[in-house]
Amino acid sequence: MINDYEATRDITDQNYAASTTPVSNDGVISTLNGLVETCKDGQEGFKQAAEGIESSSLKSVFYEIGQQRARYAGELQALVREMGGDPETTSSTAGALHRSWINIKSLVTGKDEAGILNEVERGEDSAKKAYKDALAENLPANVKTVVQKQADEVMTAHDKIRDLRDSANAATT
Repeated sequence: MINDYEATRDITDQNYAASTTPVSNDGVISTLNGLVETCKDGQEGFKQAAEGIESSSLKSVFYEIGQQRARYAGELQALVREMGGDPETTSSTAGALHRSWINIKSLVTGKDEAGILNEVERGEDSAKKAYKDALAENLPANVKTVVQKQADEVMTAHDKIRDLRDSANAATT
């Protein structure tokens, strides 16, 4: 899990400055496909979380962010096609395992809001890291612009989930 200092640092922090080593076309496609998987993981993870929670306001937040991730995946897939690559269309194995854990946790804990939010926030930490890693590469300007915009919005979503998690955890203590 990311510490509180890391969670509040901007993805564009200078410690994460982009590499000056050029990335090959195949390397850019691979990076974009990795982000597609991350977005698909988020899309599916948020759907599972929404199905495992009773609160209609949280369901709405989860579905909204899940749809955001679906749009991001589509944008990234279009970039992959523009670069002559075959876009990823599925989520990662690790993402599938994480979603299964959310599903199991919701069954075991009786749809425990704080527990589900803890897991969703953990998934958002993974998304933040994936975008940070992508931005550390020397991506073409058009790709970097899209990835940076998405990264900023992923950070905003992460912070929203973190705040909801903190409120839910405070309510249970």
